[in-house]
Amino acid sequence: QVQLVESGGGLVQAGGSLRLSCAASGGTFSTYAMGWFRQGPGSEREFVAAISWSGGTIWSEDSVKSRFTISRDNAKNTVYLQMNSLKPEDTAVYYCAAERFNLGGVSTVAARYRSWGQGTQVTVSS
Repeated sequence: QVQLVESGGGLVQAGGSLRLSCAASGGTFSTYAMGWFRQGPGSEREFVAAISWSGGTIWSEDSVKSRFTISRDNAKNTVYLQMNSLKPEDTAVYYCAAERFNLGGVSTVAARYRSWGQGTQVTVSS
């Protein structure tokens, strides 16, 4: 399984932007679908966005679709989450996840991903 390390979290005012990065090692990154999930205080982990191994399939949760962009650079073994127009309700620990799915698909279900990073905290102040 691939090892994942997130970075780029921090404290930002509402309306601001952050770019999260997730660096992978120990596996063939270009064969993995990648997902971003988040978990707020007292909440379950929820899907944010996912991208297929080729970048050809991207899914995003409706509440972030117009504000967040997932992308990947297979040459750098890194997946990104560009977050714009941040809101206080975006405050959470953000996790990246990796999995090989059949037919190059992606999943919005956290339980289907076997590799996870340690998470990075994003705090949006009002």
